Amino acid sequence: MHIGIALFTVLASIKWADWKRWRQFHASMIFIAAGGFLYEYIVADHTLWKFYPSILLSERMTVILYAVLTMPLSVLLFLQHFPETIWRQLRYILMWSMIYISGEAILLFTNSIAYEHGWHFWYSLMFDIVLFTVIAIHHTHPARAYLLSIPIIIFLIHYFNVPFHAF
Repeated sequence: MHIGIALFTVLASIKWADWKRWRQFHASMIFIAAGGFLYEYIVADHTLWKFYPSILLSERMTVILYAVLTMPLSVLLFLQHFPETIWRQLRYILMWSMIYISGEAILLFTNSIAYEHGWHFWYSLMFDIVLFTVIAIHHTHPARAYLLSIPIIIFLIHYFNVPFHAF
């Protein structure tokens, strides 16, 4: 299922992305990839969600597939069509959150993902809303997005009792 989602994302980016403008969104694409890898590092032994391996991919390769391909391509699509008015932006963020949560529902239904340590499906929806909001902020104000990410990360570490040792 993970390969199917990645393939769908690649095909969607081929169809709907303006690849001549990808450099405009590159920093935010890297931001999301780095965030995915940072999550994996911070919660290494205390994951909140876990991808089950498929026939072709181990759990680690699945994480890499999402962090390096699926999520950055999603950001490219998301930002290229981001509207200008606040109400349309809110609806757009909700639409993308629903796309992501629908993909997660498919993963859940096919037993390709599991939740651990108190995480559940509805937390994912809230997380997606915050995620797309921060990505939108990052595109226009990267420093603000980084500063906003710090209390979000601290809150999640504290709320889910993630053992975190800085060094």
